[in-house]
Amino acid sequence: MSVEMPPGDFRALIFDCDGTLADNMPLHYQAWSRAMEDFGGSYPEELFYEWGGVPTAHIVERLNRRFGLSMDVGGVVDRKEHYYREMIPHVVPKENVVALAREFHGKIPLAVASGGHRDLVERTLVMLGIRDCFREVIAAEDYECGKPFPDPFLTAAARLGVEPRHCLVFEDSTTGVEAARAAGMAWVLV
Repeated sequence: MSVEMPPGDFRALIFDCDGTLADNMPLHYQAWSRAMEDFGGSYPEELFYEWGGVPTAHIVERLNRRFGLSMDVGGVVDRKEHYYREMIPHVVPKENVVALAREFHGKIPLAVASGGHRDLVERTLVMLGIRDCFREVIAAEDYECGKPFPDPFLTAAARLGVEPRHCLVFEDSTTGVEAARAAGMAWVLV
C-alpha cells in the first residue's frame, strides 16, 4: 500500500519515527508492560495507543495521576527504555513510509520529529538503514512541550530552514496530527 501525498507546495517532509517509519509499537508496548510490572503499575493497551506520541516521562506522570500511583518517573523511563533497547534488533520498517523517505531523500530536506529520546530514535533509524536520509532528527531532548503541542514539528522546520506552511508531516497518531495542525503544517495519517 502506498502513501498518498496531498497536493501542496511542500519543501520539506517531517516524519514521526515510532509507528510511522518503524513498525515498532508492539515492541514499545512490551517494554512498557515489563517496566510497569517492575514498578507495580500497569499501562492498559488502549491508553498506550491513545497516548501515542507523548514523551515517555509525561506518560509516567499521567499514569501516576490517573491510577493514584507514585512511581519514580526517571526510574520507570530508564527501565522502559532499557527493555526497548534490548528489542531494537527486532524493529521492522513500515515499508510504504520508508519508501517515501528514500524517494524524497536528496530532493528536499527531510527530518524526523519524535517524542522518543534521541538514543532510541537514532538506534531505530540505524536499524532500519535510513538514518542518512534525514538531515535533522528532533527528539524529546530538543523541545520543551511534546505532542500534541507543535514544538517538535516547529523545531524540525526551523532546523531545516523551511516555513511551517511548506512542511508535510507523516504521523501515525491523533496526538501527532494535533501537533502538526497546531504547527500550521499539512499532515498525512499513516
